[in-house]
Amino acid sequence: MEQESTRQLKVSKELQRDIAEIIRSKGMAMFDGALVSVSGVKISPDLSVAKIYVSIFPSEKAEKVMGILDENARALRGELGNRVAKQLRIVPEITFFRDDSLDYVERIEELLKNN
Repeated sequence: MEQESTRQLKVSKELQRDIAEIIRSKGMAMFDGALVSVSGVKISPDLSVAKIYVSIFPSEKAEKVMGILDENARALRGELGNRVAKQLRIVPEITFFRDDSLDYVERIEELLKNN
C-alpha cells in the first residue's frame, strides 16, 4: 500500500471534519435514531474519490443507516461541495463504508467477560 501524500492527508482530515458536521446537522432523526460518526476518510491520489468510514451506534441499525447514507450520497456531496469549493477544484465522489471496529472491540470484551 502506498503512503498517502501530505496533501491527501490534509484533504482527508478536512473532508472528515466537514462531512461529520454535515451528518451531525442532519440529526439522529434522519438516521432512524442511530448515532453516526465519521471515523475516517481515505482520498485517492488525484483527490477525485473519497471513501468515508462511519461508525454506527447501535450496530443493529447499521444496515438501515448505510442505506440512508447511500441514498443521500449525492445530496451530502452537494453540501460538501458548498463547504470545500474554495479549497478544492473538484468535489470528490463519496462512498460510504461501515467501520465496524467498535463492534469487534465489543465482541472481544464480551468474550473476555464470559471466560
